[in-house]
Amino acid sequence: MAPRLISCFRPKKGSNSHQSDAATADEAVEEQRRGSGNGPVLVELFSSQGCKTSPEAELVMSRLGRGDFNLDRPIIVLGFHVDYWDYMGWKDPFGSSQWTVRQKAYVEALRLDTMFTPQVVVQGRAQCVGNEEESVLSHIASAPRFPPPSFQVNFQKADGNTLQVSLTGQLRMKIDNQGANIMVALYECGLVTDCPRGENKGRVISNDYVVRRLEKLCSVKDLSPKKTVSGTVNFPLWEGFNTTKCGLALFVQSNSHQIFGSQKFDLPDNL
Repeated sequence: MAPRLISCFRPKKGSNSHQSDAATADEAVEEQRRGSGNGPVLVELFSSQGCKTSPEAELVMSRLGRGDFNLDRPIIVLGFHVDYWDYMGWKDPFGSSQWTVRQKAYVEALRLDTMFTPQVVVQGRAQCVGNEEESVLSHIASAPRFPPPSFQVNFQKADGNTLQVSLTGQLRMKIDNQGANIMVALYECGLVTDCPRGENKGRVISNDYVVRRLEKLCSVKDLSPKKTVSGTVNFPLWEGFNTTKCGLALFVQSNSHQIFGSQKFDLPDNL
């Protein structure tokens, strides 16, 4: 399915674009039963510097990550910059076809009609327009929560251009025979870009929690909550990499794209 490129997309009333859960009613009840933990809620933003309305959503995500909304639950924010707006005159320096593919997977899983920016996906289950603050907060408040994974992490620079991340711990919830992937994201905050062209021409755009690298630690299946899982991922580093601006997020994602737990880590200053 090729993306329909609609910059300031606003779903029509009654459209399934605001479908709040990919599961059926019975599945939703089951998810709520399982979602009785106290772990973080994973909030993903799909945006682009080439989309005129994305900077508003970026501001909401920055405030969310800082804790400005005083929510009663921890939040992990990840920003994925898609590349399908690059043709509009400004190539997003953080855009990637990999993130476009990730968004497309959500579009299909949530049975939406189209791809758009800015889009927020909460726990892989609910979605809304990213600059609609009240809707974002409502989806977060109603999102199922799971026990947070309890992983220990070790960082090492394998060479001057690669960050090696080794993780060992427990998922703290049962994984059935449908299986799940343990994903690890390396993100960066405090990014500032002057946009001389495109829909945001003349603006200075600030981006936080921008995913620079995403790798699969491993796939698991028929796993007990206390079973120890270990693995290592290697992240190629970029020019200007600064540990004080970066963080690491681990999350468990089912094959139906739902999130079943997440954990975040700070990077040491002495890497």
